[in-house]
Amino acid sequence: MSKDEVRDSVQLTNLDQPLFDGAGATKRDLVDYLDAVCDQMIPELRDRPLSVVRVLRGQAAFMQKNVPKYTPEWVPTLQMWAESSKRAVSYALCNDRRTLLWFANQRAVEYHPMLFRIDQPDHPTHLVLDIDPPEGAGFRLAVQAAQLVHQALADAGLAGAVKTSGAKGVHVFVPIASATTEEVAAATRALAVRAERIDPALATTAFVREDRDGKVFLDSTRAGGATVVAIYSPRQRPGVPVSFPLAWDELDSVAPGDFTVHTAPDLIARGTPWADRMPESQPLPADLVEEGRLVPIARVQAMHEGKRRARARREAGPAGPAGSGS
Repeated sequence: MSKDEVRDSVQLTNLDQPLFDGAGATKRDLVDYLDAVCDQMIPELRDRPLSVVRVLRGQAAFMQKNVPKYTPEWVPTLQMWAESSKRAVSYALCNDRRTLLWFANQRAVEYHPMLFRIDQPDHPTHLVLDIDPPEGAGFRLAVQAAQLVHQALADAGLAGAVKTSGAKGVHVFVPIASATTEEVAAATRALAVRAERIDPALATTAFVREDRDGKVFLDSTRAGGATVVAIYSPRQRPGVPVSFPLAWDELDSVAPGDFTVHTAPDLIARGTPWADRMPESQPLPADLVEEGRLVPIARVQAMHEGKRRARARREAGPAGPAGSGS
């Protein structure tokens, strides 16, 4: 029978239940892992509006942005307008161990903070490129594309840190000294285009999936109110891998499955913290921002292209028999 526990005044329940099908881990494993990495993870979550992926027993996983009504009053929240859903959303701020343990008890497996802190909502702290290999491709392809981004950064006089996404991709984080959301978004687009230009047979910035031709997608849309899975966050994948920091020269010798809720605490204890790998914050080069302003915004471009294709299909109409009048 599962024993309940109390940690930091948080009642932890049903700890010996499986976390989800194929996890190879229990809810206790999730709680113990998040408790073990709390000191490394909280600084990356603090004062950032947080979305989580929860996995409740007998239900499909779901992304939770709005905190539930039963959220304890000691969990700090921030209300923000969500343009996509046209409503105010009350986001949690995970600023301490107690809150992280409460989320763990809610079976929150994944942690997706926004890129800004609440005291400066129009100044992202990092520029992020999300490197996503095509369906059926392995991590090696993402690593090759990450090295293109590394080269593009160096050519621009910038330095970044790299981590596994915890799934099959790679995230590149570039700490930014002081820039607006619009400037960071423009610079991100420019860097993606520059990396694509180095090896267009390997990487693409095409937002529409069917236009990628089996290439690695350099996703430049992680700006504004977008979220990115946090460093050390578990992922809802078999074996419960976690997003883990790496040195650039380590990318070729690892696999995402090397870093899980079972293995990561010991690896962190040996000295691989994210903060130590992160360069100092840097100003964005003006030419990079100006170049990016000329690059179409991927989501907007995709929306217009989708409308154009739909209009073309309507105009073509169904293929009827030859000679038919209508």
